[in-house]
Formats: sequence, structure tokens, C-alpha cells
Amino acid sequence: MPRNMSFMLTTEQIRNRTKTVTRRLGWWFLKPGDIVNAVEKGMGLKKGEKVKRICQIRVVSTRKECVAYISMSDIIKEGFGNVPLEDFINLFCEHNDCNPYTIVNRIEFEYI
Repeated sequence: MPRNMSFMLTTEQIRNRTKTVTRRLGWWFLKPGDIVNAVEKGMGLKKGEKVKRICQIRVVSTRKECVAYISMSDIIKEGFGNVPLEDFINLFCEHNDCNPYTIVNRIEFEYI
């Protein structure tokens, strides 16, 4: 059964399918071919709230990468268009309570 991966901060990018890469501080168990449910919010649900599935995605590749090593092409694959490199790095680090030299899991995926 597929696991749920939250895209709370990038729900719109998942819905319009402009996002094909995500960076996570975990999810090290993923491997190419794995199917994941992309959901709006996976944790912190209020009583009676249910997980809202957006779609299913298939993992294409994973690799360890330092946050600071992101490329402009990957910022586009993250669904952020032409956001400046430094702005994306700062946003990621702020929302994930990490620093630019934190090693993350870069996950590339396709829509099913």
C-alpha cells in the first residue's frame, strides 16, 4: 500500500504538475519504481479531518544532496519557476529547520 507524502507547501505545483522533484530530510527508504500518494497534508490533522489525496506519483530516482547544491533547473523542477537560488535555499531551510549544508534526499518522480 503506498505511503502518503505531504505537499502542504507545494499543493498547487502538484495539482498543476509543474513539480517533478522534491527534497526531504527523510524518506531514505524510497527506491525507483515506488508509488507514493501525494497528499495535501499528512500530519497535524484536526479531529475529523481526513487526508486529502491529490494524486499518485512514481519515484524515478533518489540521491543524497546538500541543500546548497541545488541548480536552477532543479528549482524549476521543484515547481518554483525562476525563483532566485538563494531565495529557494532560504525558504527550504526555514521551513525544514535546517541549514544550506544539510544533506537531503532529492527525489525525482513522475505522475501516474
